[in-house]
Amino acid sequence: MAAPPARARADYDYLIKLLLIGDSGVGKSCLLLRFSDGSFTTSFITTIGIDFKIRTIELDGKRIKLQIWDTAGQERFRTITTAYYRGAMGILLVYDVTDESSFNNIRNWIRNIEQHASDSVNKILVGNKADMDESKRAVPTSKGQALADEYGIKFFETSAKTNLNVEQVFFSIARDIKQRLADTDNRAEPTTIRINQSDQAAGGGQAAQKSACCGS
Repeated sequence: MAAPPARARADYDYLIKLLLIGDSGVGKSCLLLRFSDGSFTTSFITTIGIDFKIRTIELDGKRIKLQIWDTAGQERFRTITTAYYRGAMGILLVYDVTDESSFNNIRNWIRNIEQHASDSVNKILVGNKADMDESKRAVPTSKGQALADEYGIKFFETSAKTNLNVEQVFFSIARDIKQRLADTDNRAEPTTIRINQSDQAAGGGQAAQKSACCGS
């Protein structure tokens, strides 16, 4: 007996691969830890190369398994992380609202995406550390929204520390990817083409003539 399809055997309906990118120190690892484990740490440990977490969520009646890759922001790891762009279905571009240079570098990260990622990849802009005192803020919310609008992507301000909008960011991009995958599945459904017997016989005769010709 034939084995059931892979999706039927799995404990999820969709597997979605996400990538967190942005400058070092903007809080990518903290966002991932908050979303995957519900925890936050103030100790700063630089990601070496690549780290990843898995969390399964319920979305519109479907089980979505999120495989979330956390990349190193430093230049020397850039060549390692570019390989992960190709497999990503969604990319979170993260900057620190208290660090203007991390915001300005978002354009460079978007260029990396355009060079290395799939054309259909979903993107979302995330301004992290929104819990910080307004006196420390270097990037106004309006500026983040304007950049997102320029590229036609969604925008959230988050705080891994206070859990502000963390769930919303991951659920938002997961929902958009699920919709894209569902639309692709619907378009890819094969249509049944009926061939009558005389057409089949004619086709078979042509194939026989062709093989005899090629064989001579």
